[in-house]
Amino acid sequence: MKLHTAAILLLFWLGIFTVHTVKGSASSQSMRKYSCVTLSPRQLNVRNLVSYEKQQVPVDAIMFITAKGIRICVRANQQWVQTAIKKIDEKRSAK
Repeated sequence: MKLHTAAILLLFWLGIFTVHTVKGSASSQSMRKYSCVTLSPRQLNVRNLVSYEKQQVPVDAIMFITAKGIRICVRANQQWVQTAIKKIDEKRSAK
């Protein structure tokens, strides 16, 4: 009887440990909420941009975030994009 009870308790604790481990590893991965799929062909006004995020999958892009929270994706390899990134970084370091 003791062996039977011990086996049941062991299976119970292994089940709890497995569920906890799986939930922990899945929730610890960062999930990107927004992803660039389409890219804007227009050049944006740098004064309205407050932040950016780099993305390489599914396309190599920069997601600019405006003061109003609007997210706009553009091609990362454009010269004006690199200039805008530098200006945003300068604003951040000045604060």
